[in-house]
Amino acid sequence: MKVKSYRDLIVWQKSVDLVTEVYKILRSFPEEEKFGLTSQLKRSCISIPSNIAEGYGRKYIKDYVRFLQISRGSLFEMQTQIQISINLGFTTEKQINTILETSVEIEKMLNALIKKLTANT
Repeated sequence: MKVKSYRDLIVWQKSVDLVTEVYKILRSFPEEEKFGLTSQLKRSCISIPSNIAEGYGRKYIKDYVRFLQISRGSLFEMQTQIQISINLGFTTEKQINTILETSVEIEKMLNALIKKLTANT
C-alpha cells in the first residue's frame, strides 16, 4: 500500500491512540500534579504523533528522519515519566500496562521506519 498521508501510517495511528490512553489515565492523577508530571506527560505524548506528522510534511527525507528521531525521543521521555508516576504511586503497572505495551510497539515501528528511510539515502 502506498502511503498517501501521514494519517495512513500505522505508527501515527497508534501514537494518536496512545495519547488518548495517556489522557484517560491522567484523569486519576492528583490535582496538585496538574502543572507538574501531568503536564509533562501530556506534552511528551502529544509530541509523538505531532512530530511524525510534521516530519512527513517535510520536503526532504533527512528532515523527515530528524522529526522521527524527535518523536522517538518524546516517546522515551513519556516512558520515563510513566515509570516515575508508577514509582510515586499515581498509577500501577497493571493500570498502565496497555500504554507500556503500545509504547514499546511504537518504539519498534519508529526504529524500523527510520532504518528504512536512512537505507535509501
